[in-house]
Amino acid sequence: MKLNIIFSTCHLEAEIFDTPTGRAIYDAAPFKRNVNTWGEEIYFDISVYSDLEDDASAEVSVGDLAYWPNMPAFCIFFGPTPASTGKTPVAASAVNVFGRLLEVDREKLLKVPEEAIVRVERLD
Repeated sequence: MKLNIIFSTCHLEAEIFDTPTGRAIYDAAPFKRNVNTWGEEIYFDISVYSDLEDDASAEVSVGDLAYWPNMPAFCIFFGPTPASTGKTPVAASAVNVFGRLLEVDREKLLKVPEEAIVRVERLD
């Protein structure tokens, strides 16, 4: 499963994992939202509800796509967040990692402004 994540400044392709959260988010596409930023994380609300999975953690990697149940939100991690102590991103609290960007272009992602519109569409 793959998703296309489209901003006015760039687009990203992502592999979606075959997990309960990954399938639910893939099935919810297409959708359009306004984004928020938190350090080097872009996130936006999503109308998908999923429980935390057994491997849920606040520890994530650059390029990870994660579901944060508190909002609930779709999160794109591409560098340190305010919760980080180094260069590795850290989520605000436990998240389900449900996918991964096929390529991470930090410079393009840094140019995505707060409140920008994102469209998420299925690729296959």
